[in-house]
Amino acid sequence: MYIKVYSDAAEQPQTQQCSAGVLIIVNHKQYPVKRLLNATDNHEAEFQACELALKTLQQQLTTAEQHTAIVNYYTDSKIVADSIQKNYAKHYQEYIDCIQQLQQSFSMFFVNWIPDRDNQGAHQLALQALHRSERK
Repeated sequence: MYIKVYSDAAEQPQTQQCSAGVLIIVNHKQYPVKRLLNATDNHEAEFQACELALKTLQQQLTTAEQHTAIVNYYTDSKIVADSIQKNYAKHYQEYIDCIQQLQQSFSMFFVNWIPDRDNQGAHQLALQALHRSERK
């Protein structure tokens, strides 16, 4: 089973509220997720968005499906992509440790950095979560 997963974070500087948008694509079906986060900055929010993406994917798949899943993960965060590939993040190691553990449940896991313009689906979901919180 081939799966594409996109994640992005957004931050409202005035309120310092952060949110995540996740777009999971399986068999041409899209599964959107948007959620507010408890991050203190945008970098932390990007790591939390990745963690949310992988936890959500695990919840949607059976154990058997996870073991046969080939996951292509896309992020526009250089620090997240580089840190996952290096298995190290100076200030965010606890997130890397969690992400590394989560990705082990999948048959194959590939990390891909993409430019902002190619991550609009996840970005829009993150913005929607922020705007929804502003209206409350």
